[in-house]
Amino acid sequence: MFIIKIDDLSHPAVQALVAYHISGMLEQSPPESSHALDVQKLRDPAVIFWSAWEGEQLAGIGALKMLDDRHGELKSMRTAPDFLRRGVANQFLLHIMQVAHANGLQRLSLETGTQPGFAACHQLYLKHGFVDCEPFADYQPDPNSRFMTLVLRNPAPKSC
Repeated sequence: MFIIKIDDLSHPAVQALVAYHISGMLEQSPPESSHALDVQKLRDPAVIFWSAWEGEQLAGIGALKMLDDRHGELKSMRTAPDFLRRGVANQFLLHIMQVAHANGLQRLSLETGTQPGFAACHQLYLKHGFVDCEPFADYQPDPNSRFMTLVLRNPAPKSC
Protein backbone atom coordinates (compact mmCIF):
# COMPACT_ATOMS: atom_id res chain seq x y z
CA MET A 1 0.00 0.00 0.00
CA PHE A 2 1.23 3.47 -0.86
CA ILE A 3 0.98 6.58 1.29
CA ILE A 4 -0.98 9.29 -0.54
CA LYS A 5 -0.56 12.82 0.78
CA ILE A 6 -1.39 16.36 -0.27
CA ASP A 7 1.66 17.81 -1.96
CA ASP A 8 2.87 21.36 -2.65
CA LEU A 9 4.82 20.29 -5.76
CA SER A 10 8.14 21.46 -4.31
CA HIS A 11 9.90 18.07 -4.22
CA PRO A 12 12.23 17.59 -7.22
CA ALA A 13 10.93 14.04 -7.81
CA VAL A 14 7.35 15.35 -7.97
CA GLN A 15 8.32 18.11 -10.40
CA ALA A 16 10.19 15.56 -12.53
CA LEU A 17 7.16 13.24 -12.66
CA VAL A 18 4.88 16.14 -13.65
CA ALA A 19 7.33 16.99 -16.47
CA TYR A 20 7.48 13.31 -17.47
CA HIS A 21 3.67 13.21 -17.52
CA ILE A 22 3.42 16.28 -19.76
CA SER A 23 6.12 14.90 -22.08
CA GLY A 24 4.29 11.57 -22.30
CA MET A 25 1.03 13.28 -23.16
CA LEU A 26 2.71 15.27 -25.93
CA GLU A 27 4.27 12.08 -27.35
CA GLN A 28 0.82 10.50 -27.74
CA SER A 29 -1.41 13.47 -28.57
CA PRO A 30 -0.95 16.60 -30.66
CA PRO A 31 -0.24 19.73 -28.57
CA GLU A 32 -3.70 21.20 -29.18
CA SER A 33 -5.24 18.01 -27.77
CA SER A 34 -2.98 17.72 -24.72
CA HIS A 35 -4.59 19.14 -21.59
CA ALA A 36 -2.03 18.14 -18.94
CA LEU A 37 -1.44 20.82 -16.31
CA ASP A 38 2.06 22.10 -15.58
CA VAL A 39 3.37 22.69 -12.04
CA GLN A 40 2.10 26.28 -11.95
CA LYS A 41 -1.43 25.30 -13.01
CA LEU A 42 -1.44 22.41 -10.54
CA ARG A 43 -0.83 24.99 -7.79
CA ASP A 44 -4.11 26.75 -8.61
CA PRO A 45 -6.33 27.04 -5.50
CA ALA A 46 -9.07 25.11 -7.34
CA VAL A 47 -6.75 22.07 -7.59
CA ILE A 48 -5.95 19.55 -4.86
CA PHE A 49 -2.70 17.77 -5.72
CA TRP A 50 -1.39 14.56 -4.15
CA SER A 51 1.67 12.40 -4.38
CA ALA A 52 1.91 8.69 -3.55
CA TRP A 53 4.99 7.31 -1.84
CA GLU A 54 6.48 3.98 -0.93
CA GLY A 55 9.06 4.91 1.67
CA GLU A 56 11.23 7.58 0.07
CA GLN A 57 10.28 6.64 -3.50
CA LEU A 58 7.65 8.57 -5.43
CA ALA A 59 5.11 6.10 -6.82
CA GLY A 60 2.65 8.45 -8.51
CA ILE A 61 0.79 11.74 -8.68
CA GLY A 62 -2.80 12.82 -9.15
CA ALA A 63 -5.06 15.83 -8.78
CA LEU A 64 -8.66 16.90 -8.41
CA LYS A 65 -9.71 20.17 -10.04
CA MET A 66 -12.89 21.65 -8.60
CA LEU A 67 -15.01 22.83 -11.54
CA ASP A 68 -17.83 24.00 -9.28
CA ASP A 69 -19.32 22.97 -5.94
CA ARG A 70 -20.78 19.75 -7.42
CA HIS A 71 -18.43 18.78 -10.24
CA GLY A 72 -14.74 17.87 -10.14
CA GLU A 73 -12.23 16.86 -12.77
CA LEU A 74 -9.60 14.17 -12.38
CA LYS A 75 -6.23 15.57 -13.54
CA SER A 76 -2.60 14.54 -13.90
CA MET A 77 -2.83 10.93 -12.75
CA ARG A 78 0.52 9.34 -13.50
CA THR A 79 2.34 6.34 -12.09
CA ALA A 80 6.13 6.52 -11.84
CA PRO A 81 7.73 4.05 -14.31
CA ASP A 82 9.22 1.84 -11.56
CA PHE A 83 5.76 1.37 -10.04
CA LEU A 84 3.72 0.42 -13.11
CA ARG A 85 1.26 -2.47 -12.65
CA ARG A 86 1.54 -2.34 -8.86
CA GLY A 87 -1.87 -0.81 -8.15
CA VAL A 88 -0.83 2.83 -7.79
CA ALA A 89 -3.40 4.16 -10.28
CA ASN A 90 -6.19 2.08 -8.76
CA GLN A 91 -5.39 3.27 -5.23
CA PHE A 92 -5.06 6.87 -6.44
CA LEU A 93 -8.38 6.78 -8.28
CA LEU A 94 -10.17 5.38 -5.22
CA HIS A 95 -8.56 8.08 -3.06
CA ILE A 96 -9.65 10.88 -5.37
CA MET A 97 -13.17 9.44 -5.62
CA GLN A 98 -13.39 9.38 -1.81
CA VAL A 99 -12.15 12.97 -1.48
CA ALA A 100 -14.57 14.14 -4.19
CA HIS A 101 -17.44 12.44 -2.39
CA ALA A 102 -16.35 13.84 1.01
CA ASN A 103 -16.29 17.33 -0.52
CA GLY A 104 -19.90 16.97 -1.62
CA LEU A 105 -19.21 16.55 -5.31
CA GLN A 106 -21.90 14.76 -7.27
CA ARG A 107 -19.89 14.17 -10.43
CA LEU A 108 -16.28 13.39 -11.26
CA SER A 109 -15.20 13.76 -14.89
CA LEU A 110 -12.02 13.40 -16.89
CA GLU A 111 -10.49 13.91 -20.30
CA THR A 112 -8.04 11.35 -21.63
CA GLY A 113 -6.56 10.43 -24.97
CA THR A 114 -7.98 8.08 -27.58
CA GLN A 115 -4.67 6.63 -28.76
CA PRO A 116 -3.81 2.96 -27.98
CA GLY A 117 -1.39 4.06 -25.24
CA PHE A 118 -4.38 5.15 -23.16
CA ALA A 119 -6.13 1.73 -23.22
CA ALA A 120 -5.06 0.80 -19.68
CA CYS A 121 -6.42 4.12 -18.41
CA HIS A 122 -9.74 3.51 -20.15
CA GLN A 123 -10.00 0.06 -18.56
CA LEU A 124 -9.30 1.46 -15.09
CA TYR A 125 -11.95 4.17 -15.41
CA LEU A 126 -14.54 1.77 -16.83
CA LYS A 127 -13.83 -0.70 -14.01
CA HIS A 128 -14.74 2.01 -11.50
CA GLY A 129 -17.99 2.99 -13.20
CA PHE A 130 -16.97 5.88 -15.42
CA VAL A 131 -18.96 6.18 -18.64
CA ASP A 132 -18.36 8.14 -21.81
CA CYS A 133 -19.85 11.63 -21.87
CA GLU A 134 -19.91 14.81 -23.90
CA PRO A 135 -17.14 17.39 -23.47
CA PHE A 136 -17.52 19.27 -20.18
CA ALA A 137 -16.20 22.53 -18.71
CA ASP A 138 -14.21 24.35 -21.43
CA TYR A 139 -13.43 21.27 -23.52
CA GLN A 140 -14.51 21.03 -27.14
CA PRO A 141 -15.17 17.88 -29.19
CA ASP A 142 -11.84 16.43 -30.30
CA PRO A 143 -11.11 13.10 -32.02
CA ASN A 144 -7.99 12.82 -29.82
CA SER A 145 -9.96 13.18 -26.58
CA ARG A 146 -12.21 10.78 -24.71
CA PHE A 147 -14.46 12.31 -22.07
CA MET A 148 -15.71 10.21 -19.17
CA THR A 149 -17.78 10.89 -16.08
CA LEU A 150 -18.92 9.20 -12.90
CA VAL A 151 -21.95 10.12 -10.81
CA LEU A 152 -20.88 9.86 -7.17
CA ARG A 153 -23.45 8.07 -5.06
CA ASN A 154 -23.84 7.26 -1.38
CA PRO A 155 -22.04 5.60 0.25
CA ALA A 156 -18.56 6.81 -0.58
CA PRO A 157 -16.33 4.43 -2.59
CA LYS A 158 -14.55 1.86 -0.44
CA SER A 159 -10.87 2.30 0.14
CA CYS A 160 -8.48 -0.23 -1.34
